[in-house]
Amino acid sequence: MKQISSGANPRYKALRKLVQSSQERRRTGLSVLDGAHLVAAYREHAGLPWTIAVSRSGLANPEVRALLEAMPGVETLALGDALFAGLSTVATPTGIVAVVETPRPAAVTQALDACVMLEDLQDPGNLGSILRSCAASGITDVLLSKGSVHAWSPRVLRAGMGAHFVLKIHEDADLTAVARAFPGRLLATRPRAPQTVFDTDLKGKIGFMFGNEGAGLSAALLAAAHSVMAIPMPGKGESLNVAAAAAVCLFERVRQLRQ
Repeated sequence: MKQISSGANPRYKALRKLVQSSQERRRTGLSVLDGAHLVAAYREHAGLPWTIAVSRSGLANPEVRALLEAMPGVETLALGDALFAGLSTVATPTGIVAVVETPRPAAVTQALDACVMLEDLQDPGNLGSILRSCAASGITDVLLSKGSVHAWSPRVLRAGMGAHFVLKIHEDADLTAVARAFPGRLLATRPRAPQTVFDTDLKGKIGFMFGNEGAGLSAALLAAAHSVMAIPMPGKGESLNVAAAAAVCLFERVRQLRQ
C-alpha cells in the first residue's frame, strides 16, 4: 500500500483531475467509483479496478477492509482524510474510491431486443434513476443521444447504485438511425395522448423513447413512434418527472410479462 501525504503528488493530482473533469474521464476512458457499494458492484459484475484510493478512516471501516482483502494485487493508495476529501464527491465519504476502465458495449446492431432510448437527457439524477429502473425491470440496452449527460459521471454513477455494471450503455447514439432500423415497436409518452400505457401492449421487442426534461422528444423521434401513450394522472399534478415516467412504463411492462 503506497502512502500519499501531499496534494502535490503526481498520482494524487491525476486522480483529482479524473474526479473533477468529465473531459479527462472521456479522454482517458476511465471512470471514478466513489464508495464501497459501487466498488463492490464493479468487482462483482465487471472485474477488478485499476487503482484504489483509501482514507485512513476508510481503513478502519470493516466493509472497506473486506473489499481490499478481496482484491489482492490491485494498486492501493493510502491518503490522509483531508487529502481523500479532495477526491470524494459525497458529503460523507465511505473512505474508498476506485479508478476503473469505463465499460464499452459492442456497437448497436439490429438484433436489439427491448431497450430504452434517451434523447438529450440532462439531469444526472434522472439518468441514474432510469438506469436503476432498467436494471431492475430486466432491460439490458440503454441508448443515449450525443446531447445527453455523460452516463459515467460521478453523480450519475451514485444515482445508478451499481446498475451501470449490469447494463449495456450506448452513449453518443444516433437515435434516429437506431429508430429506423429497430426491429420492433417504438413507444413514446405524451400527456393527454388518447391511448394510455396501461392499454398498450408492452410485450415483445419494444423500444421506450424518453426525451429532454424540458423539451421532450424531438419531432423526428415522435414521428418514428408506433404508439404514443399517456400515463393517467387522476391527481392534481400536471406532469411526471422523466425518471418517474420511465419507471411507470418499465414496470407496467414487467406486470404484463407476468400475466
